[in-house]
Amino acid sequence: MTDSKKIKLEDLRCVSENIDLDYYIEFRESVRSRMDEPEWLGEIPKEGLEEMLSIGGKIWMYYIGDVPVCTWMFIPAGEDAQEDLEIEGIDYNLMGDIGPVFVNFDYLGNGLMYQMLLKFDEYLKSIGYKYVMTTVHPDNIFSSNNMIKYGMKKVSQKKFKRGLRDIYFKELD
Repeated sequence: MTDSKKIKLEDLRCVSENIDLDYYIEFRESVRSRMDEPEWLGEIPKEGLEEMLSIGGKIWMYYIGDVPVCTWMFIPAGEDAQEDLEIEGIDYNLMGDIGPVFVNFDYLGNGLMYQMLLKFDEYLKSIGYKYVMTTVHPDNIFSSNNMIKYGMKKVSQKKFKRGLRDIYFKELD
């Protein structure tokens, strides 16, 4: 695929309201089923997704026709992030957590993850947030490289219920 034919996020149909969580989970599981290392992709249960949405979180799904292409998620980090990051002098209530970001295998190689991260920046700035954090499996070099390209720095590593994760942080411009 040449660069001139790469898919651009802005050319896809975006749905960010009234997300069908069962469909979102079905899409996530279809992506996980094709991964060599499915544990790299977080699997928030439906109840957790409902809770995240109830506290101001948000999911964006992008489509070509009715085919899901990619998705990203905003989770308000809040004070819970303090024990993960332990960074002095920041207001954790102004921090967004990048939830699971994933791309349909049929559309890999288009730079969609990075394009979604740039949209994440725009969204956080529009709601007055100043910081970004996320966690990435230490072996997931693809996501790690995208986070570094996006301007994040690895600040620590922690073992969570879902396993060991590198923690990345960025202060917005």
